[in-house]
Amino acid sequence: MQLQVMNSPFNQEQAELLNRLLPTFTESQKLWLSGYLAGAASAPLASVLGVPSQQGSIEGTSSKEVTILYGSQTGNAKGLANKSKTTLEGKGFQVTVSAMSDFKPNNLKKVKNLLIIVSTHGEGDPPDNALTFHEFLHGKRAPKLGDLNFSVLSLGDSSYEFFCQTGKQFDARLEELGGTRLYPRFDCDLDYDEPAAEWLEGVISSLGEAKGGIPLQTQGISAQTVESTYSRTNPFRAEVLENLNLNGRGSNKETRHLELSLEGSGLSFQPGDSLGIYPENDPELVNQLLGELKWNPEESVTINKQGEVRSLKDSFSTYYEITTLTKPLLEKVAKLTGNSALQELVNDSNKVKSYLEGHDLLDVIRDFGPVNSSPQEFVELLRKMPARLYSIASSLTANPEEVHLTIGAVRYQAHGRDRKGVCSIFTAERLQPGDTVPVYIQHNENFKLPENPETPIIMVGPGTGAAPFRSFMQEREEIGAEGKSWMFFGDQHFVTDFLYQTEWQKWLKDGVLTRMDVAFSRDTAEKVYVQHRMLEQSKELFQWLQEGAHIYICGDEKHMAHDVHQTLIDIIENEGSLSREEAEAYLADMQQQKRYQRDVY
Repeated sequence: MQLQVMNSPFNQEQAELLNRLLPTFTESQKLWLSGYLAGAASAPLASVLGVPSQQGSIEGTSSKEVTILYGSQTGNAKGLANKSKTTLEGKGFQVTVSAMSDFKPNNLKKVKNLLIIVSTHGEGDPPDNALTFHEFLHGKRAPKLGDLNFSVLSLGDSSYEFFCQTGKQFDARLEELGGTRLYPRFDCDLDYDEPAAEWLEGVISSLGEAKGGIPLQTQGISAQTVESTYSRTNPFRAEVLENLNLNGRGSNKETRHLELSLEGSGLSFQPGDSLGIYPENDPELVNQLLGELKWNPEESVTINKQGEVRSLKDSFSTYYEITTLTKPLLEKVAKLTGNSALQELVNDSNKVKSYLEGHDLLDVIRDFGPVNSSPQEFVELLRKMPARLYSIASSLTANPEEVHLTIGAVRYQAHGRDRKGVCSIFTAERLQPGDTVPVYIQHNENFKLPENPETPIIMVGPGTGAAPFRSFMQEREEIGAEGKSWMFFGDQHFVTDFLYQTEWQKWLKDGVLTRMDVAFSRDTAEKVYVQHRMLEQSKELFQWLQEGAHIYICGDEKHMAHDVHQTLIDIIENEGSLSREEAEAYLADMQQQKRYQRDVY
């Protein structure tokens, strides 16, 4: 029996819920419920049915105050937090937004409605500005949170083994401490706009305020935002002004200096921000993939929920990610192909982890094909191609309406095939002056020059890690900053790989840069890196820290940034005559004060 809305006192949503629920009842359950409703209609239904009462949650959510805490490395979580604030305030809520590093953990006991928006960094680690709060919440001092209602939005990349790990940890720990979920945790992949919007809509509904008003996307959490005409979801097509190779003849490396025009975009940025580029896949790889799939390159497929139609070739070239594999993708392909060997692979965590490194979609089709599906079914398994973020290498003050980047071309061999970095080779081999490329600005509040231009700064940036420090120097030159500055730069060879050498030398000569130490690892019998130069200058470096210097690290996280971090602790321990624990606390305190900032990848 179906309940008809026109013949009942229920609205459409209630009727649909009842029509889903009623067929699941046994006859005895129906009789019991009819008796209960006839004689005890005033009692709380949930308690009589014997299910856990949500009364505490409902009472808690009646509060109009909402606290949003974000943990963000590149700025995505912060952007979503601020947009969520705008949407919630439009619904009549009083909203407080804070970085986790700025939030006093002891105030957690006073919060009734908490939204956590957090990314996962590196190998399942919290972002830098979430470390302290994460440690507190998972420690013995964490309070009981029986009055707390919460929900978690987790950002991550499913190509990593510990996808959305930090968000999962916060979600589990808040429940452990007695909190009640307002709405289930959402784990977002790189293309997070739609799931983030769905999550916020669910949160608002749970808070009791969703009454069908303005559609969520117009509130600014997805689609285009009111802050800027151009954004991550609506990129600006920037014209290429210059594309140069910074390395000398005979170098093992190719590092491109890319200058783009922002004229007419209205986009602005500060030193420390990044630029997102939407690249195109290698045409040769696209042709090989289409050949292996044996599909007509001109066959049309629908690529998104908006119903946009493109040819297969265009879709593989500009819309879908085909070079990076994820475990969820392999699982979907295994179901689609019915290939037992692929199914066996995805069921073995060690084997699948090994396969994900260095293989791409073409390998999967060659190793486990053919694909027994339509092109439309197949493309629906794929991720949208994410933008690639690069630290901006110029100051807008020094170069109005321009943005400069420093991009290392990635080429390597794996599993018997030549491999190419999607965006780095797109820029190195296929972008010419006069071409245009889709870009947007990614603001990064976690990597900023000190507000006081007299504050000393120490910069550590080997290779392309020098990019944001070129921006820092241009900015400080323009504003006449008088604070001391010290640059540690490293690469392979002095003659061929000293990126922006003449600019650094000019800044040294003019006093914009106080001192510079360099490490060229292949010019000496024993390899020397930036951390070795830091140790050589440990006494003076510690003196700068004692004087209040800010220190910045940019570059590879797994090796360089890790080694530099350990070296800093060594220097503080030895020069400050501190224990290891005290030295670690000293650096953690610097991080809390935003005097130690990292832009690592």
